[in-house]
Amino acid sequence: MLCRIGEVEIWRILEINAPFRSPEQLFPTAGPDVTALIEAHAPGTICMRTRKLILPVQGFLIRTAAHLILVDTCVGNHKTCPGFADWHHRDTDRFRDALKAAGAGWADVDYVLCTHLHVDHIGWNTQLQDGRWVPSFPKARYLLPAADRERLESQASQVYRESVLPVIEAGQAEWVDGAYQIGDCVHLIPTPGHTCGHVSVLVGSNGSEAIITGDALHTSAQCHFPDWHFVYDDDPERAAVSRRALLENATERDARVLGSHFRLPSLGRVRAAGDAFRWVPD
Repeated sequence: MLCRIGEVEIWRILEINAPFRSPEQLFPTAGPDVTALIEAHAPGTICMRTRKLILPVQGFLIRTAAHLILVDTCVGNHKTCPGFADWHHRDTDRFRDALKAAGAGWADVDYVLCTHLHVDHIGWNTQLQDGRWVPSFPKARYLLPAADRERLESQASQVYRESVLPVIEAGQAEWVDGAYQIGDCVHLIPTPGHTCGHVSVLVGSNGSEAIITGDALHTSAQCHFPDWHFVYDDDPERAAVSRRALLENATERDARVLGSHFRLPSLGRVRAAGDAFRWVPD
């Protein structure tokens, strides 16, 4: 178990932990010293051999008294990702084994909650069975950001056909906005910018709280530099506004923060520091 929030358990479901892209590529407005700044504020985040940012790809399994909720489903097996060689047509049991280690199987999950509809957050929504893509979690309701729907459907991409459309056709998709909540313990926080429908997740129980960032941030160094633009943000300025608001929210609540792509163990708290913030790892 990664952490306990009151009576709620949160488990890490890790699929990949590997160098991804150089900081200069990922944060194009951060200046020539971005690699040194990330290494100074998030030690161990830069691979010394490749000089690339190490980017975990992981989901989080939330176990409440009433529900089993999976936040984000990573890259998946056999998915089409030609632009990302390490993600293209993967074939590994790591995700399934992580679920099993958390005491869960495919049929146990009640809700799949996707913070947004990028390829590394929806991959295990589906899997191949007899040459067809079918929902991986047969009894789950899939909660998908409504504001991301129009763009994804209009693109009619391979990502949509492999990881979203089969869930819709199975009648398991529910398009939600940032006001949605699951029971008493899990609430969505609108954090648009990375995509227009992007959400983060607030978990609360017995006076304790945690926030799962999704892609509102990609490294804990962004706590110190929240105005850095991330190259895959659809609307970088809006993403920066959402990022600051989320960090302020986490600070005011004294919530634990689970950074979806932060260096492992991806867990800590945020403190105010002048006109920015600082990351305090657990």
